[in-house]
Amino acid sequence: MKKIALCLFFLFSLLLQAQKEKTPKFYSFDGSYFYGSIMEHNPDIGHLITGHPTGVILSWNQKTYGLKEWERRYNYPDFGYSFTFQDMKNQYLGDTFGLYAHFNFYFFNRNMMFRIGQGLAYNSNPYDQDANYFNNAFGSHLLSTTYLMGNYHKQDIIDGFGLQAGISIIHYSNADFKSPNNSTNTFTFNLGVNYLLDHEDHPDYVPKAEKEKYKEPVHYNFAIRGGVNSTGVVGSPQLPFLTIAAYADKVINRKSTLEGGTELILSRALEEFIAYKAVAFPQQDNDPDADAKRVGVFVGHKLTFNKMSLITQLGYYAYYPYKSYVEQIYNRIGLQREITKDWWASATVRSHGANAETVEFSIGYRL
Repeated sequence: MKKIALCLFFLFSLLLQAQKEKTPKFYSFDGSYFYGSIMEHNPDIGHLITGHPTGVILSWNQKTYGLKEWERRYNYPDFGYSFTFQDMKNQYLGDTFGLYAHFNFYFFNRNMMFRIGQGLAYNSNPYDQDANYFNNAFGSHLLSTTYLMGNYHKQDIIDGFGLQAGISIIHYSNADFKSPNNSTNTFTFNLGVNYLLDHEDHPDYVPKAEKEKYKEPVHYNFAIRGGVNSTGVVGSPQLPFLTIAAYADKVINRKSTLEGGTELILSRALEEFIAYKAVAFPQQDNDPDADAKRVGVFVGHKLTFNKMSLITQLGYYAYYPYKSYVEQIYNRIGLQREITKDWWASATVRSHGANAETVEFSIGYRL
Protein backbone atom coordinates (compact mmCIF):
# COMPACT_ATOMS: atom_id res chain seq x y z
CA MET A 1 0.00 0.00 0.00
CA LYS A 2 -0.14 2.41 0.00
CA LYS A 3 3.05 6.01 -0.78
CA ILE A 4 5.00 9.02 0.49
CA ALA A 5 4.78 10.78 -2.89
CA LEU A 6 1.11 9.82 -3.12
CA CYS A 7 0.46 11.39 0.29
CA LEU A 8 2.13 14.68 -0.61
CA PHE A 9 0.33 14.77 -3.94
CA PHE A 10 -3.06 14.12 -2.32
CA LEU A 11 -2.56 16.76 0.38
CA PHE A 12 -1.35 19.35 -2.14
CA SER A 13 -4.21 18.66 -4.56
CA LEU A 14 -6.90 19.03 -1.92
CA LEU A 15 -5.25 22.24 -0.74
CA LEU A 16 -5.35 23.63 -4.29
CA GLN A 17 -8.97 22.59 -4.62
CA ALA A 18 -9.87 24.35 -1.36
CA GLN A 19 -8.04 27.52 -2.44
CA LYS A 20 -9.91 27.66 -5.78
CA GLU A 21 -13.29 27.05 -4.17
CA LYS A 22 -15.60 30.06 -4.67
CA THR A 23 -18.92 28.56 -3.57
CA PRO A 24 -20.06 28.89 0.07
CA LYS A 25 -18.21 26.65 2.51
CA PHE A 26 -19.65 24.65 5.40
CA TYR A 27 -17.58 22.75 7.95
CA SER A 28 -17.70 20.13 10.68
CA PHE A 29 -15.15 18.48 12.93
CA ASP A 30 -15.05 15.19 14.78
CA GLY A 31 -12.90 13.35 17.27
CA SER A 32 -12.67 9.65 18.13
CA TYR A 33 -10.80 7.47 20.60
CA PHE A 34 -9.71 4.05 19.34
CA TYR A 35 -8.51 0.74 20.80
CA GLY A 36 -7.28 -2.18 18.72
CA SER A 37 -4.71 -4.77 17.71
CA ILE A 38 -1.83 -4.92 15.21
CA MET A 39 -2.61 -7.65 12.67
CA GLU A 40 0.16 -10.18 11.98
CA HIS A 41 0.09 -9.89 8.19
CA ASN A 42 3.75 -10.96 8.13
CA PRO A 43 5.33 -13.43 10.63
CA ASP A 44 8.48 -11.28 10.64
CA ILE A 45 6.71 -8.67 12.83
CA GLY A 46 5.28 -11.16 15.35
CA HIS A 47 7.78 -10.07 18.02
CA LEU A 48 6.48 -6.46 17.74
CA ILE A 49 2.87 -7.33 18.65
CA THR A 50 2.82 -7.13 22.44
CA GLY A 51 -0.20 -5.02 23.38
CA HIS A 52 -3.36 -3.27 22.18
CA PRO A 53 -2.63 0.09 20.51
CA THR A 54 -4.68 3.10 21.54
CA GLY A 55 -4.99 6.60 20.15
CA VAL A 56 -7.14 9.41 18.79
CA ILE A 57 -8.34 10.56 15.35
CA LEU A 58 -9.21 14.27 14.99
CA SER A 59 -10.74 15.50 11.73
CA TRP A 60 -11.80 18.73 10.02
CA ASN A 61 -14.33 18.31 7.20
CA GLN A 62 -15.65 20.54 4.44
CA LYS A 63 -19.27 19.55 3.76
CA THR A 64 -20.79 19.44 0.27
CA TYR A 65 -24.44 19.99 -0.62
CA GLY A 66 -24.46 19.50 -4.38
CA LEU A 67 -23.55 23.06 -5.33
CA LYS A 68 -21.23 21.46 -7.90
CA GLU A 69 -22.30 18.65 -10.22
CA TRP A 70 -19.62 16.16 -9.12
CA GLU A 71 -20.81 16.46 -5.49
CA ARG A 72 -24.30 15.27 -6.46
CA ARG A 73 -22.77 12.44 -8.47
CA TYR A 74 -21.10 11.03 -5.32
CA ASN A 75 -23.99 11.58 -2.88
CA TYR A 76 -22.58 14.77 -1.30
CA PRO A 77 -19.24 13.60 0.17
CA ASP A 78 -17.02 15.53 2.60
CA PHE A 79 -13.33 16.20 2.13
CA GLY A 80 -10.90 17.41 4.73
CA TYR A 81 -7.90 16.72 6.94
CA SER A 82 -7.19 14.36 9.83
CA PHE A 83 -4.61 14.07 12.60
CA THR A 84 -3.89 10.78 14.38
CA PHE A 85 -1.87 9.77 17.39
CA GLN A 86 -1.21 6.08 17.99
CA ASP A 87 0.58 4.47 20.92
CA MET A 88 1.78 1.18 19.36
CA LYS A 89 2.10 -0.45 22.83
CA ASN A 90 5.56 -1.79 21.99
CA GLN A 91 8.84 -0.24 23.11
CA TYR A 92 10.52 -0.93 19.74
CA LEU A 93 7.70 0.52 17.62
CA GLY A 94 7.23 3.67 19.69
CA ASP A 95 4.46 6.16 18.82
CA THR A 96 3.21 7.49 15.50
CA PHE A 97 1.76 10.90 14.57
CA GLY A 98 -0.12 11.15 11.26
CA LEU A 99 -1.49 13.94 9.07
CA TYR A 100 -3.95 13.00 6.31
CA ALA A 101 -6.21 14.29 3.57
CA HIS A 102 -9.47 12.35 3.47
CA PHE A 103 -12.84 11.84 1.78
CA ASN A 104 -16.07 10.82 3.57
CA PHE A 105 -18.75 8.95 1.61
CA TYR A 106 -22.28 8.38 2.96
CA PHE A 107 -24.79 5.54 2.65
CA PHE A 108 -28.16 4.39 4.10
CA ASN A 109 -29.75 7.83 4.41
CA ARG A 110 -26.38 9.24 5.49
CA ASN A 111 -26.35 7.18 8.68
CA MET A 112 -23.31 5.18 7.54
CA MET A 113 -20.05 6.91 6.68
CA PHE A 114 -17.00 5.43 4.93
CA ARG A 115 -13.74 7.39 5.07
CA ILE A 116 -10.46 6.91 3.25
CA GLY A 117 -7.49 8.99 4.38
CA GLN A 118 -3.99 9.20 2.89
CA GLY A 119 -1.07 11.02 4.42
CA LEU A 120 2.29 11.11 6.14
CA ALA A 121 3.27 9.87 9.59
CA TYR A 122 6.20 10.36 11.94
CA ASN A 123 7.42 7.37 13.94
CA SER A 124 9.31 8.07 17.16
CA ASN A 125 11.51 4.93 17.16
CA PRO A 126 12.42 3.50 13.72
CA TYR A 127 15.01 0.82 12.90
CA ASP A 128 18.58 1.52 13.93
CA GLN A 129 21.29 -1.10 13.46
CA ASP A 130 22.73 -0.34 16.90
CA ALA A 131 20.00 1.21 19.06
CA ASN A 132 16.81 -0.44 17.74
CA TYR A 133 17.48 -3.39 15.44
CA PHE A 134 14.28 -5.11 16.68
CA ASN A 135 12.08 -2.68 14.72
CA ASN A 136 12.05 -4.33 11.31
CA ALA A 137 8.67 -2.75 10.48
CA PHE A 138 9.79 0.87 9.92
CA GLY A 139 13.10 1.81 8.32
CA SER A 140 12.71 5.58 8.76
CA HIS A 141 11.03 8.24 10.91
CA LEU A 142 8.93 9.40 7.94
CA LEU A 143 6.25 6.97 6.78
CA SER A 144 3.32 6.95 4.42
CA THR A 145 0.02 6.02 5.98
CA THR A 146 -3.50 5.13 4.92
CA TYR A 147 -6.55 4.69 7.09
CA LEU A 148 -10.02 3.35 6.38
CA MET A 149 -12.97 4.07 8.66
CA GLY A 150 -16.51 2.72 8.65
CA ASN A 151 -18.84 4.41 11.13
CA TYR A 152 -22.42 4.71 12.20
CA HIS A 153 -22.52 8.48 11.91
CA LYS A 154 -25.36 10.59 13.29
CA GLN A 155 -25.09 14.36 12.89
CA ASP A 156 -26.80 17.25 14.67
CA ILE A 157 -28.57 15.26 17.37
CA ILE A 158 -28.64 18.31 19.61
CA ASP A 159 -27.30 21.83 18.95
CA GLY A 160 -24.93 20.64 16.19
CA PHE A 161 -23.47 17.75 18.19
CA GLY A 162 -23.67 14.15 17.00
CA LEU A 163 -22.22 10.71 17.74
CA GLN A 164 -20.21 8.20 15.71
CA ALA A 165 -18.87 4.68 16.32
CA GLY A 166 -17.35 1.96 14.20
CA ILE A 167 -14.11 0.38 13.05
CA SER A 168 -10.88 1.59 11.43
CA ILE A 169 -7.78 0.09 9.84
CA ILE A 170 -4.58 2.14 10.01
CA HIS A 171 -1.62 1.23 7.78
CA TYR A 172 1.98 2.51 8.07
CA SER A 173 4.71 1.84 5.50
CA ASN A 174 7.54 3.55 3.61
CA ALA A 175 6.97 1.62 0.33
CA ASP A 176 10.59 0.37 0.25
CA PHE A 177 11.89 3.91 0.09
CA LYS A 178 14.26 2.69 2.79
CA SER A 179 14.72 -0.79 4.27
CA PRO A 180 13.54 -2.48 6.42
CA ASN A 181 9.89 -2.05 5.49
CA ASN A 182 7.60 -4.80 6.80
CA SER A 183 4.89 -2.22 7.75
CA THR A 184 2.03 -2.52 10.25
CA ASN A 185 -1.78 -2.70 9.98
CA THR A 186 -3.85 -1.88 13.07
CA PHE A 187 -7.49 -2.92 13.37
CA THR A 188 -9.38 -0.70 15.82
CA PHE A 189 -12.76 0.05 17.35
CA ASN A 190 -13.50 3.77 17.59
CA LEU A 191 -16.04 5.91 19.43
CA GLY A 192 -16.43 9.66 19.13
CA VAL A 193 -18.44 12.85 18.65
CA ASN A 194 -18.95 15.22 15.73
CA TYR A 195 -20.03 18.85 15.50
CA LEU A 196 -21.47 20.95 12.65
CA LEU A 197 -20.15 24.51 12.74
CA ASP A 198 -22.91 27.08 12.17
CA HIS A 199 -25.32 24.15 12.13
CA GLU A 200 -28.39 26.39 11.76
CA ASP A 201 -27.06 27.85 8.49
CA HIS A 202 -26.30 24.66 6.58
CA PRO A 203 -28.37 24.48 3.35
CA ASP A 204 -30.55 21.72 1.97
CA TYR A 205 -29.02 19.27 -0.51
CA VAL A 206 -29.37 20.24 -4.16
CA PRO A 207 -31.52 17.52 -5.77
CA LYS A 208 -29.77 15.06 -8.06
CA ALA A 209 -30.46 15.39 -11.76
CA GLU A 210 -31.40 12.46 -13.94
CA LYS A 211 -28.43 10.41 -15.06
CA GLU A 212 -27.20 11.38 -18.49
CA LYS A 213 -25.30 9.26 -20.95
CA TYR A 214 -21.77 10.50 -21.53
CA LYS A 215 -18.94 9.08 -23.59
CA GLU A 216 -15.76 10.09 -25.40
CA PRO A 217 -13.70 8.53 -28.19
CA VAL A 218 -10.64 6.43 -27.35
CA HIS A 219 -7.71 8.55 -26.13
CA TYR A 220 -4.01 7.67 -26.14
CA ASN A 221 -1.71 8.47 -23.22
CA PHE A 222 2.08 8.67 -22.89
CA ALA A 223 3.67 8.82 -19.44
CA ILE A 224 7.07 8.98 -17.81
CA ARG A 225 7.33 7.71 -14.23
CA GLY A 226 10.30 8.08 -11.90
CA GLY A 227 11.52 7.99 -8.32
CA VAL A 228 13.92 6.14 -6.04
CA ASN A 229 13.73 2.89 -4.09
CA SER A 230 15.94 0.27 -2.46
CA THR A 231 16.47 -3.45 -3.11
CA GLY A 232 14.64 -4.50 0.06
CA VAL A 233 17.91 -5.64 1.66
CA VAL A 234 18.72 -3.78 4.90
CA GLY A 235 21.55 -1.33 4.27
CA SER A 236 21.06 -1.21 0.48
CA PRO A 237 21.30 2.21 -1.20
CA GLN A 238 18.41 4.26 -2.56
CA LEU A 239 18.60 4.18 -6.36
CA PRO A 240 16.60 5.77 -9.22
CA PHE A 241 14.23 4.07 -11.64
CA LEU A 242 12.49 5.13 -14.86
CA THR A 243 9.28 3.83 -16.43
CA ILE A 244 8.03 4.75 -19.92
CA ALA A 245 4.35 3.91 -20.55
CA ALA A 246 1.93 4.08 -23.47
CA TYR A 247 -1.73 3.16 -23.14
CA ALA A 248 -5.25 3.81 -24.40
CA ASP A 249 -8.26 4.87 -22.35
CA LYS A 250 -11.99 4.78 -22.99
CA VAL A 251 -14.42 6.97 -21.00
CA ILE A 252 -17.49 4.92 -20.01
CA ASN A 253 -19.31 7.69 -18.12
CA ARG A 254 -18.49 10.80 -16.09
CA LYS A 255 -17.15 8.62 -13.27
CA SER A 256 -15.36 5.72 -14.94
CA THR A 257 -12.63 5.28 -17.56
CA LEU A 258 -11.10 1.97 -18.65
CA GLU A 259 -7.37 1.76 -19.49
CA GLY A 260 -4.97 -0.70 -21.11
CA GLY A 261 -1.40 -0.53 -22.36
CA THR A 262 2.26 -1.41 -21.92
CA GLU A 263 5.34 -0.01 -20.16
CA LEU A 264 9.13 -0.40 -20.01
CA ILE A 265 10.63 -0.45 -16.50
CA LEU A 266 14.33 0.37 -15.93
CA SER A 267 15.43 -0.12 -12.30
CA ARG A 268 18.85 0.54 -10.80
CA ALA A 269 17.69 -1.20 -7.60
CA LEU A 270 17.09 -4.42 -9.56
CA GLU A 271 20.55 -4.11 -11.15
CA GLU A 272 22.00 -3.73 -7.64
CA PHE A 273 20.00 -6.74 -6.40
CA ILE A 274 21.26 -8.93 -9.26
CA ALA A 275 24.87 -8.00 -8.46
CA TYR A 276 24.30 -8.52 -4.71
CA LYS A 277 22.78 -11.99 -5.17
CA ALA A 278 25.62 -13.09 -7.46
CA VAL A 279 28.23 -12.13 -4.84
CA ALA A 280 26.36 -13.05 -1.65
CA PHE A 281 24.98 -16.41 -2.83
CA PRO A 282 27.42 -17.88 -5.37
CA GLN A 283 26.09 -21.40 -4.66
CA GLN A 284 22.76 -20.40 -6.26
CA ASP A 285 24.40 -19.87 -9.65
CA ASN A 286 23.08 -16.30 -10.01
CA ASP A 287 24.05 -14.57 -13.26
CA PRO A 288 25.61 -11.14 -12.49
CA ASP A 289 24.94 -10.06 -16.09
CA ALA A 290 21.21 -10.89 -16.09
CA ASP A 291 18.98 -8.36 -17.86
CA ALA A 292 17.26 -6.06 -15.35
CA LYS A 293 14.75 -4.61 -17.82
CA ARG A 294 11.05 -5.45 -17.49
CA VAL A 295 8.19 -4.95 -19.95
CA GLY A 296 4.72 -4.92 -18.43
CA VAL A 297 1.24 -5.04 -19.92
CA PHE A 298 -1.65 -3.75 -17.83
CA VAL A 299 -5.36 -2.98 -17.66
CA GLY A 300 -6.90 -0.47 -15.30
CA HIS A 301 -9.70 1.80 -14.16
CA LYS A 302 -9.85 5.54 -13.44
CA LEU A 303 -12.51 6.84 -11.03
CA THR A 304 -12.87 10.61 -11.46
CA PHE A 305 -13.79 13.21 -8.79
CA ASN A 306 -13.81 16.65 -10.39
CA LYS A 307 -10.16 17.08 -11.55
CA MET A 308 -8.84 14.34 -9.24
CA SER A 309 -8.94 10.64 -10.13
CA LEU A 310 -8.25 7.37 -8.32
CA ILE A 311 -6.10 5.05 -10.47
CA THR A 312 -6.12 1.24 -10.09
CA GLN A 313 -4.22 -1.04 -12.48
CA LEU A 314 -3.33 -4.73 -12.73
CA GLY A 315 -0.28 -5.74 -14.75
CA TYR A 316 1.85 -8.67 -15.86
CA TYR A 317 5.57 -8.63 -16.72
CA ALA A 318 5.54 -10.07 -20.24
CA TYR A 319 9.33 -9.70 -20.41
CA TYR A 320 11.06 -10.44 -17.10
CA PRO A 321 14.22 -12.57 -17.49
CA TYR A 322 15.31 -12.24 -13.83
CA LYS A 323 12.45 -13.78 -11.84
CA SER A 324 13.97 -13.86 -8.31
CA TYR A 325 13.27 -10.24 -7.39
CA VAL A 326 9.48 -9.81 -7.33
CA GLU A 327 6.41 -11.68 -8.54
CA GLN A 328 5.43 -11.44 -12.21
CA ILE A 329 1.95 -10.00 -11.50
CA TYR A 330 1.86 -6.42 -10.19
CA ASN A 331 -0.66 -3.76 -9.27
CA ARG A 332 -0.66 0.02 -9.18
CA ILE A 333 -2.83 2.35 -7.12
CA GLY A 334 -2.66 6.09 -6.72
CA LEU A 335 -4.00 9.53 -7.55
CA GLN A 336 -3.96 11.48 -10.77
CA ARG A 337 -4.70 15.17 -11.19
CA GLU A 338 -5.58 17.01 -14.37
CA ILE A 339 -3.20 19.93 -14.99
CA THR A 340 -4.65 21.09 -18.33
CA LYS A 341 -6.99 19.49 -20.84
CA ASP A 342 -4.09 17.40 -22.21
CA TRP A 343 -1.51 17.17 -19.41
CA TRP A 344 -1.81 15.30 -16.12
CA ALA A 345 0.38 14.32 -13.15
CA SER A 346 0.10 11.40 -10.76
CA ALA A 347 1.64 9.74 -7.73
CA THR A 348 1.17 5.99 -7.47
CA VAL A 349 2.49 2.90 -5.70
CA ARG A 350 3.54 -0.15 -7.70
CA SER A 351 3.20 -3.33 -5.65
CA HIS A 352 3.28 -7.10 -5.90
CA GLY A 353 0.40 -8.23 -3.73
CA ALA A 354 0.91 -6.44 -0.41
CA ASN A 355 4.64 -5.92 -1.10
CA ALA A 356 5.20 -2.36 -2.35
CA GLU A 357 8.20 -2.00 -4.67
CA THR A 358 8.20 1.73 -5.17
CA VAL A 359 6.42 5.10 -5.22
CA GLU A 360 6.17 6.64 -8.69
CA PHE A 361 5.93 10.29 -9.71
CA SER A 362 4.45 10.57 -13.21
CA ILE A 363 3.82 13.19 -15.84
CA GLY A 364 1.59 12.30 -18.78
CA TYR A 365 0.08 13.62 -22.01
CA ARG A 366 -3.37 12.56 -23.29
CA LEU A 367 -4.11 12.80 -27.01
